Amino acid sequence: MKMTVDFEECLKDSPRFRAALEEVEGDVAELELKLDKLVKLCIAMIDTGKAFCVANKQFMNGIRDLAQYSSNDAVVETSLTKFSDSLQEMINFHTILFDQTQRSIKAQLQNFVKEDLRKFKDAKKQFEKVSEEKENALVKNAQVQRNKQHEVEEATNILTATRKCFRHIALDYVLQINVLQSKRRSEILKSMLSFMYAHLAFFHQGYDLFSELGPYMKDLGAQLDRLVVDAAKEKREMEQKHSTIQQKDFSNDDSKLEYNVDAANGIVMEGYLFKRASNAFKTWNRRWFSIQNNQLVYQKKFKDNPTVVVEDLRLCTVKHCEDIERRFCFEVVSPTKSCMLQADSEKLRQAWIKAVQTSIATAYREKGDESEKLDKKSSPSTGSLDSGNESKDKLLKGESALQRVQCIPGNASCCDCGLADPRWASINLGITLCIECSGIHRSLGVHFSKVRSLTLDTWEPELLKLMCELGNDVINRVYEANLEKMGIKKPHPGQRQEKEAYIRAKYVERKFVDKYSMSSSPPEQEKKIVSKSCEEKRLSISKLGPSEQIRASPQSSVKSNDSGIQQSSDDGRESLPSTVSANSLYETGLQLYRASYEKNLPKMAEALAHGADVNWSNSEENKATPLIQAVLGGSLVTCEFLLQNGANVNQRDVQGRGPLHHATVLGHTGQVCLFLKRGANQHATDEEGKDPLSIAVEAANADIVTLLRLARMNEEMRESEGLYGQPGDETYQDIFRDFSQMASNNPEKLNRFQQDSQKF
Repeated sequence: MKMTVDFEECLKDSPRFRAALEEVEGDVAELELKLDKLVKLCIAMIDTGKAFCVANKQFMNGIRDLAQYSSNDAVVETSLTKFSDSLQEMINFHTILFDQTQRSIKAQLQNFVKEDLRKFKDAKKQFEKVSEEKENALVKNAQVQRNKQHEVEEATNILTATRKCFRHIALDYVLQINVLQSKRRSEILKSMLSFMYAHLAFFHQGYDLFSELGPYMKDLGAQLDRLVVDAAKEKREMEQKHSTIQQKDFSNDDSKLEYNVDAANGIVMEGYLFKRASNAFKTWNRRWFSIQNNQLVYQKKFKDNPTVVVEDLRLCTVKHCEDIERRFCFEVVSPTKSCMLQADSEKLRQAWIKAVQTSIATAYREKGDESEKLDKKSSPSTGSLDSGNESKDKLLKGESALQRVQCIPGNASCCDCGLADPRWASINLGITLCIECSGIHRSLGVHFSKVRSLTLDTWEPELLKLMCELGNDVINRVYEANLEKMGIKKPHPGQRQEKEAYIRAKYVERKFVDKYSMSSSPPEQEKKIVSKSCEEKRLSISKLGPSEQIRASPQSSVKSNDSGIQQSSDDGRESLPSTVSANSLYETGLQLYRASYEKNLPKMAEALAHGADVNWSNSEENKATPLIQAVLGGSLVTCEFLLQNGANVNQRDVQGRGPLHHATVLGHTGQVCLFLKRGANQHATDEEGKDPLSIAVEAANADIVTLLRLARMNEEMRESEGLYGQPGDETYQDIFRDFSQMASNNPEKLNRFQQDSQKF
């Protein structure tokens, strides 16, 4: 056995011993560096190998996707599937190799460095400490004077004890050095040998795998040679056919002009036509038209849903148009609209006209027994819309926003001045307006009226349904309830100043609202006092003009919550009990609260007109708000109405639960989507410490979990990327738009919440 440091030299503590220690210590320090470097390189190799396996697996999945895509080609699908399976086996072999490498190199050498080298360092520290103590004892012993016997004895005893301790520690240190030098050889060689055996096993596994795959690859190669020959033959045949067709004369070739009313696919005729737009510029656009299912339709792209030009060909006629500059034009006219079209040639125009005429005749023969229904549809009073007896849901399908909203009773004329064909709307009031009244509404501020165009703006489904639930007749019954009693006349179109005064009095001051029309009215005696006072003022102003009448009418809606004083037009004050104001606020708030649960928008509009606080909280029911009640009632339109009128989407009840919490628990996906779009705080927690996402996860509601996680990801992306409007935000908006459309038009698709789920 060869010793690195001799034990005898250790006892002498000679310069030779010290030199040997320095050499060993330097060698061990260098060994530690080399081993640390090797372990780090091993870790990097393993990480790189794992990344390679991940990339290889993705590539293999791509091959499998390509195999599935080639399902109609048995040879390609079988080959790619077999190759992907073999590559998956190779990925598994690589994974085993990296696991073996981690155990043999990384784990084993790290253990040697942490255990054996640590013991060497601890022994070195002990040796250096006792060596220094021995040097100090020698110096002290040499400095003691001979005449001081007591100090001489003390120094001698310390030196003797220190020498004994030094010999013991030095022997241990030398032993640790010799053991380390002997062990490092076996540890290094053992780890490397294990690593090489792992590679040997890896290559054997790969060889065996491809030995089995070899015959199949050989057969596939022979089959591929035949495929190459066949492909070359097909190429020559196609080139020959191409050359033959190219030699034909296309100068007199015309498009196919035939039409077939008995076509199996139901398409009588189809082809490109130019269509004149109905906008002010009268632009022409080329579209793909077809006659099918007794309708004339067109589409811009193949995947687009066809746009119906004529719903029923029996209601229309077709004629030539020679009075415009463009050639080959013809017009399809229905009772409600006309469509100007242009063909590419005279032959095509004649073919389209004949196809339309033949389709009309065929439709009459097939559906002659439905004449009553046709008469109903062609009636001037209804046009292309359904009759008033049809459901509102049907009115929300297949028509423009203008048509859907104007068919509601009273909406065909302006809510404030009566001008026909209004093109604007107030979405929080649910009324239609002419352009002049819409400008006045805009000047009131969005807290009173939010104006939107029925033709220029985009309308969400829930907003359209909101407009169809209310309408001019419903709102005027509330906001103009006392108009006739007060002797005031509505302004006419063109009376700008009178309109401004009237609209401000109607919606801001609410002068014409019947204050005691609600079910919970003040006592009869108090009603008589107020009615008498108001009647005297009505008599005194009945002979004034419209604008003067409005300015002089009683402001019965302005009340002080503190004093209970009612303000009149001449600044006179009539004292009423303070409880009237408090009771009124409570009753209006309670009506709004109950109507929100009952999904009764007219009652909600009435409560707001009477001064109800849209964020009123019911102290008797956990301080729930009307918006929370709308959630519990399950109506998306009711929530939209409250939000449009200023409801706080983040107001919570006594248990810390806001509308988003309640909608999540109940599984109302459409409401969750609506609240997130309106800025609901998705991080808010209730008194149990649960936020909406944790509630959705517990309920296993996949749709709501998806929405909440998307909203959270979008929020994090905006914080990290800066300005709103990054590409990720567009995707986020598209997904939320799809959920909104589905929640409004197909709520049954999102009805995944179990009725027996735990409620809170």
